[in-house]
Amino acid sequence: MSGSRRRVAHDNETSLIQYDEAAQAAAAQVIRRYSTSFGVGARMLPRPMRRHIESIYAMVRIADEVVDTYRGADAGAALDGFEATVTGAMAGRFSTDVVAHAFGVTARAVGITTAMTGPFFASMRADLTVAEHDDESFARYVYGSAEVVGEMCLAVFLNTESGPAPLPSDASEGARRLGAAYQKVNFLRDLATDAGELGRSYFPGIDAATLTNTQVAELVADCRADIDAARACLPALPRRASVAVSTTIDIYTRLLDTIADTDAKDLARRRVRVPNTTKLVFAARNTWDARRAGESR
Repeated sequence: MSGSRRRVAHDNETSLIQYDEAAQAAAAQVIRRYSTSFGVGARMLPRPMRRHIESIYAMVRIADEVVDTYRGADAGAALDGFEATVTGAMAGRFSTDVVAHAFGVTARAVGITTAMTGPFFASMRADLTVAEHDDESFARYVYGSAEVVGEMCLAVFLNTESGPAPLPSDASEGARRLGAAYQKVNFLRDLATDAGELGRSYFPGIDAATLTNTQVAELVADCRADIDAARACLPALPRRASVAVSTTIDIYTRLLDTIADTDAKDLARRRVRVPNTTKLVFAARNTWDARRAGESR
C-alpha cells in the first residue's frame, strides 16, 4: 500500500510538472504574438530564465489587454478577477488559468511577491478611470506599470539558479529606471493611440494636439537619463542576461533616436517603430561581442 501511495504521489507530481510546462508554453505564445522587441531579448536568455520572463510578460500583457483592448463595462471586474487569480496562483500550486499558473510558478521560483504585483494592478486599474495625470499620479502609475515589472525581471535574472533572495538595492534601482524608460518611450510612440483611441494623456501638462519639438526633446532627455542609469547596473547581471538586456536597450535607444528625429506633429499622428531586421542585427552583434570578450579573458 505504501509503495502504491508513493507511485501515486510521484505520478501526481509528474503531471503537475507537465502542466507547468504546458502553462509556460501557453505564456510563451503571448510574447511571440505581441512583442518582437522583448521576444528577441527573451530568446537570448538561458531557457529557465526565458520561461520565467515569458510568464511575466504574459501576465502583464493580459492585464493590459483588459484595460486597453477590451475596455468593456465589466473591465474593472475582469481585472479584479484576474488579479485574484494571479495572487492565488502565486500562493498555491495550481490554477486553471494557464497564464496565471505560469506566473505563479515563476513568482515562487524567484521571489516575486504581491509587493510587486499589487502596485502593477493598481496602475492597470487607474487606466480605467484616470484620463489625465498630474506629477504625483504619473509617478505612481509608472512605478506600478513599469518599475515593479523591471524588478520582477531582475528577480528572474538573479534568482533563477539560486532561488528567492533579496534584490541588491543598486541593481533594483537600475531595473526600475529601465522599466520607467521603456514605459515612457512607449508613451511617446503611442501618443496618437493614447489620445485618439483611448482618450488618455499620460505625461503631465502634455497635449498631443499641441505637442512641440521642445517638449519632445525634454521627454527624450528624461528617457535617456533613465537608460544611462540602467546601463550602469548591467555588470550586476549574469552574462547572458546582460547581453539580452543590452539588446533591448539598444532597440529602445534606436526607437528613442527615431522619436527625437520625428517632428512633433508627425509624432502625434503616427506610431514610430524599429524594423525587425535592425533588432536582429543588435542581437547578433551583442552576442558576438560577448563571445569575443569571453574568449579574450
